[in-house]
Amino acid sequence: MSSFKETTANISTCIDDATICSGENCLLPIIDVNETLNLVISVVFTVTQAMIMFAMGCSVDAKKLWGHLKRPMGIVIGFLCQFGFMPFSAFALCFAFNVLPVHAIAINILGCCPGGTISNIICSFLDGDMDLSVSMTTCSTTLSMGMMPLCLLIYTSIWTSSDTIQIPYDTIGVTLVGCLLPVPVGMCVKHKWPSYAKKILKFGSITGFGFLVIVSVVGVILYQSSWLIDPSVWIIGTIYPFIGFGMGFLIAYFLGQPWYRCRTIAVETGIQNSLLCNTIVQLSFGPAELEAMFTFPIIYSIFQIVVSVLFVGGYQTYKRSHCQRPAELESQSPS
Repeated sequence: MSSFKETTANISTCIDDATICSGENCLLPIIDVNETLNLVISVVFTVTQAMIMFAMGCSVDAKKLWGHLKRPMGIVIGFLCQFGFMPFSAFALCFAFNVLPVHAIAINILGCCPGGTISNIICSFLDGDMDLSVSMTTCSTTLSMGMMPLCLLIYTSIWTSSDTIQIPYDTIGVTLVGCLLPVPVGMCVKHKWPSYAKKILKFGSITGFGFLVIVSVVGVILYQSSWLIDPSVWIIGTIYPFIGFGMGFLIAYFLGQPWYRCRTIAVETGIQNSLLCNTIVQLSFGPAELEAMFTFPIIYSIFQIVVSVLFVGGYQTYKRSHCQRPAELESQSPS
């Protein structure tokens, strides 16, 4: 494979204060307007995340949550999928499709990110184990403080030096606070006003999913000049969410988890924090590389929505065709 510096030199033939030229096309640089919009998106995302986790907390039972922490089989499986299978599969896909180093780094950064808050919303639509989902999101975000640098060191060292990629610990910390603080508040609402808790959960799920769609659309508009990329990157961005969902489900199933937890672990594995990936890329690389790198997280975000819709649609169709909730969906204590 060619070196990272050689590849980025080929991607951008001239860079100055006004324009970035790539091949025959002169592209506008990532200007202050984009930086401002990125900041706005980050702030709105943080606030929305807190609202989502508050809504998800309205579905969490304290005893069951504590049960998962005492017997963390589901959390351990999720950890192995999140920081074992996903980074390795990203690395393997880069070699299988022989992508450029600049694209390989972006793909591996995304593969090493923890799960996203949106996974909790999808789990609610799938009648998953919300106690497990919230605990997995919180644990993966917490453990990412150490696991992300380790995974990135292992899987990106052949393309770039280990000190190039900057981990935004402050962003992860804000994400963690946004996960931890709103959940107990939601749990209290569920305990005192269960009827209101159901309405809050429904509203939060719909609002959060809508926000994910909006962020993806804004990303497409902001970086539309980045879409002329190698078809292999499109292919990886398309199949990677399917791989995450599918393997997460199969691993959980073969390790003896009930169906509703298999669905939960599948979603937690397949949905990555793409906004965190974008933040890492922004902190670590220059304008020439950013034009090439920003595309993959957006592609992944789009297709994780597609997979989520297919997953939810298939499940809801199955549930309605049976005219009643399967027995396994009723409240159960963690095994």
